[in-house]
Amino acid sequence: MANLSASYISFLLCFTCINLISSHYLPENHVALFIFGDSLFDPGNNNYINTTADFRANFYPYGETFFKYPTGRFSDGRLIPDFIAQFAGIPIIPPYLQPGKRKFTDGVNFASGGAGALVESHQGFVVDLETQIKYFNKVEKSLRQELGDAGAKKLLSKAVYLISIGGNDYLTQNSSVSDEEFVSTVLGNLTVALKEIYKKGGRKFGFPNLLPLGCLPYMKAQSGGYCIDELTDIAKLHNAELLKTLVK
Repeated sequence: MANLSASYISFLLCFTCINLISSHYLPENHVALFIFGDSLFDPGNNNYINTTADFRANFYPYGETFFKYPTGRFSDGRLIPDFIAQFAGIPIIPPYLQPGKRKFTDGVNFASGGAGALVESHQGFVVDLETQIKYFNKVEKSLRQELGDAGAKKLLSKAVYLISIGGNDYLTQNSSVSDEEFVSTVLGNLTVALKEIYKKGGRKFGFPNLLPLGCLPYMKAQSGGYCIDELTDIAKLHNAELLKTLVK
């Protein structure tokens, strides 16, 4: 009987060790995906904040062609990060604010529809970039607790960081400064965020160019069907200055 008890205890200890090892083990080629930004990348974070319907996509026809139900994505199907995740062989990255048990070793998505690099852009209705970075810092701490300092550092250094931000800052601009000064302010806030990610180990970044903002359908609807050149011009300026900022 004593031998049986000892064997049972040994089995439990061995099983526990295997569970601990397997929960912390990641394949050598494993790459996580951390996503920040606005509606181009938001997978549904705005479903879980106190905001208005203007900043949510949790109703039809959103989501009807792929997920078959509205997920909170501002799309009838998948977003760019979803395709990238599937191409990389990892699960579609979930929204950070989604309730329930969360696993961060594949990455997480902090993007919020309507968000900008500036806190003032749609303030009170979205998760701005500064707050998204604060959430990322919490995730980094959680990964260190789960994987240990060395494991977390390795994961974060190999991860890819996708960032789509800036369009809402220009669409909501209410400033008398020149376009050049305003773009500099937006990129200054983005640079602060990048430095914080870099400090945590991030080295691989991806940025989509801003769209021709003045030709967005709802902007054309407000101008009799014409593109608003001023908005498109500032988007072009942003894209040019972003490239210069990244190579510094």
